[in-house]
Amino acid sequence: MSKLSIVVPVYYNEDTLMDLYEDMQAKILDRLGDYEIVFVDDGSKDRSWEIMNRIRERDCHVRLVKLSRNFGEHAALLAGLSVCAGDCAVTKQADLQEDSELILEMYDSWKKGNKVVLAVRRSRDESRVKIFFANLYYALVRKFVNKNMPAGGCDCYLIDRKVIEVLERLDEKNSSLTLQVLWAGFQTDMVYFDRRDREKGKSKWTFAKKFKLVMDSMMSFSYVPIRFMSLVGVLFNIGAVILFISVLVEYFTKGTPIAGWSSLMCVVLCSSGLILLMLGILGEYLWRTLDAARTRPPFIIDEEAAPGEKPGSGMKL
Repeated sequence: MSKLSIVVPVYYNEDTLMDLYEDMQAKILDRLGDYEIVFVDDGSKDRSWEIMNRIRERDCHVRLVKLSRNFGEHAALLAGLSVCAGDCAVTKQADLQEDSELILEMYDSWKKGNKVVLAVRRSRDESRVKIFFANLYYALVRKFVNKNMPAGGCDCYLIDRKVIEVLERLDEKNSSLTLQVLWAGFQTDMVYFDRRDREKGKSKWTFAKKFKLVMDSMMSFSYVPIRFMSLVGVLFNIGAVILFISVLVEYFTKGTPIAGWSSLMCVVLCSSGLILLMLGILGEYLWRTLDAARTRPPFIIDEEAAPGEKPGSGMKL
């Protein structure tokens, strides 16, 4: 009989964790057969770890992982996948914005032979500003990174044990786990859901983290930033030649004097800004190269409690 692992990254989710478990218990757990729930505490400083232990006392199928500090959702999910024991694993957000019954649909699709099942947003019950920027991000990803990214994006997905092994071998930092799953190229299916607005707690998905996700997606899976630099350089050179020729033509045909300190400074400042922008893009690549060369682990496990065991301290890289 196949076993399903449900991996839940936790970061300041004390308000929703118990509700999340009770929702899964009421809707899907009795219908899954053999399962395990893997809660990964990504360096929360609230009562999340305490509540996770209370849930574990109620359910012998719960496995707990506590990271030594906040490594980010990418690392937390990878940590959960590295310890899970299921034949397949599904990621689940702790904010109650997806219906738990979605897991059953994904699990049924996996049983039909699909090694990757994406939960694609059909609609979002959120503000127009959030929807606009989310759609913009996924449009950019589809255009420049991976055309297989669903138009509505996806928050969670189910992956086969073979896909988990691939992700562990990749061992990438500063990347997007969702894009890694799509890059792997296994047989993929999609199920659709309506994303609800968050009712409890406050999202820790800050603008800085969203911006980093955009940068990681572009830098790790696309050559567009480098091509952008080359294109801008070519365009500016062409523009400079055209401007130089036009100035000479004006001077020799109409006697227009070559002057203009203000215009010259505008060109210099604009060019300097572009040069600094290009250096910044190169710096992003160099920093990622340095971070990969140091071979530091993407996460460090401080404590781990397998189903049926008492929580204990330890370390796993």
